[in-house]
Amino acid sequence: MRSRTAKWFECAVSYDKTHEDGLTKKTTERIALDALSFSEAETCAIEEMTPFTSGELEVTTIQIAAYKEVFFSDDSKADKWFKVKVAFITIDEKTAKEKRQKVTYLVQASSSENALANTNEGFKGSMSDYEIVDVNETKILDVYEHIAKKEEKADGEE
Repeated sequence: MRSRTAKWFECAVSYDKTHEDGLTKKTTERIALDALSFSEAETCAIEEMTPFTSGELEVTTIQIAAYKEVFFSDDSKADKWFKVKVAFITIDEKTAKEKRQKVTYLVQASSSENALANTNEGFKGSMSDYEIVDVNETKILDVYEHIAKKEEKADGEE
């Protein structure tokens, strides 16, 4: 289990897909990717999806994702993506009242139970008190990480 913090975007990509029955139909898939801007997100979405499509490919929506961190799984059966809402519990020193700060994570898993386990694994060794308050499967097909092009060719080298 590894995690990655970045600026994540969710994109809807529309294209013609040939189905098992041989018919070609317009299909829209959701993907998540990290990028610096909306423009870069659109470019990355097109680059990542083009090899899997034929015909016209269009990015129909781009939005900033509700999560800042993604937990990836090495399990080959983990073919789904879940939004997991975690409440971090702290005590206000002045009022001595319990405060909860909710944070959403995107977690790769094979089931909601597995997403729960992967989230707990991600927080293993954490000193924070937390409670998982919600787990929901998403329609996200895949998640693409930004890979710096050989660290910008070793800072400008050819």
